[in-house]
Amino acid sequence: MTTFISIDPSTGERIASYPAMDAARIDRALDAARSSFTAWQRVDVAERVAPLQRAAEILEARTDAYALLMAREMGKPLREGRAEVQKCASVCRYYAAEAAAMLADQPRPSDAARSYVSPRPLGVVLGIMPWNFPFWQAIRFSAPTLAAGNTVLLKHAPSVTGCALALEALWHEAGVPEGGFQILLAELDQLPAVIADPRVAAVSLTGSSRAGRAVAAAAGAALKPCVLELGGSDPAVVLADADLELAVEQCAVGRLINAGQSCIATKRIIVSRPLRAAFEEALLARLARLRVGDPRDEATELGPLAREDLRDALARQVTQSVAAGAACRLGGQAPSGAGWYYPVTLLTDPPPGSPACREELFGPVATLIEAADEEDAIRLANDTAYGLGAAIYSRDSARAEAIARDRLEAGSAFVNAFVRSDPRLPFGGTKDSGWGRELGREGLLAFTSAKTVWVA
Repeated sequence: MTTFISIDPSTGERIASYPAMDAARIDRALDAARSSFTAWQRVDVAERVAPLQRAAEILEARTDAYALLMAREMGKPLREGRAEVQKCASVCRYYAAEAAAMLADQPRPSDAARSYVSPRPLGVVLGIMPWNFPFWQAIRFSAPTLAAGNTVLLKHAPSVTGCALALEALWHEAGVPEGGFQILLAELDQLPAVIADPRVAAVSLTGSSRAGRAVAAAAGAALKPCVLELGGSDPAVVLADADLELAVEQCAVGRLINAGQSCIATKRIIVSRPLRAAFEEALLARLARLRVGDPRDEATELGPLAREDLRDALARQVTQSVAAGAACRLGGQAPSGAGWYYPVTLLTDPPPGSPACREELFGPVATLIEAADEEDAIRLANDTAYGLGAAIYSRDSARAEAIARDRLEAGSAFVNAFVRSDPRLPFGGTKDSGWGRELGREGLLAFTSAKTVWVA
């Protein structure tokens, strides 16, 4: 049987190992989740959100401990880990306060004496979550799913199994009933059977486009809804009239949060020709100042990549992009020594078709592309299979807003700021970045059925 291993990415040392569940153990988890749902769906929403409020309190009380766990298992610097835990608390508090109103019956006119639409929970929802935000991704999915009256099975990334188990303990301590939130230590080849199982009602995946296609095919074959938040090659369009200092700072921060290991990180920075030279030099200086080091050091701004294979893949993408004609202004060579570090890197003018233009670079690599003018910048921004997020920078905020709203092909478009998620706003992508939405009212209703009730 497979054993999942957690490894400290700053040293390469093994932390812990966990045996995968066999088919019998998974079957018992499915039974428990379905049994828990039968009772949980009947609990009044005011009571269902009480565990969310309690979870927020636990998260805040254990911020430092959870941040340290993330630093050890995936290399996230402590300052970023603390921010992640605090954001988890905020999404719990948001749905604790708003879920009742969002789930209220909605009167609709009809031929009936009374008719309305009632959002009803679907059942057991399987969440397949990644390693890069091991607390946030799981809480972002599970808090509204539980509040809506569903129960949750979480298949987390094997490399952050310690975080997964901490989340299971968190929800149980917060008051989610037995079986209501469970971790599945399952292998990938076990997931199609879990998705097809009649005890599972729906699936949520955050991951790669390739994983999204596989999950969508399995869910479609079983006639089950799914939400897919997939990869991205997010553009930042810097127009000629942009505030240079603001645009450089926002692009640098947006590119390098979580060591660049984020679906919505600023991947391609597209700068109008009149501003290109000044922007490039300012960005180069900003990137060169970043402090790379041990994620447990309070001074560290950028830690290692989460796994050795991820660093190797990023190094190949950079090498291939440079070989194709991109210039490397900073970094570009993985250091020797312990840990899976990769330096802050700046590539400029990668040719169309190179990895830096076509693929998702999951790491601290910024790519600068020159645009001839505004129209060319918009064309370049949309010239990708992905459509998760996009940003635009201009002193003419009204014009930038019109471009963001009408012309950038993305699920989220930000004006004069880098892309981020907010519990109050729906989050998700278009094109190869997936479908469906998390967060906001849309995220709460994603795993509900709009039930029509007609009363004569």
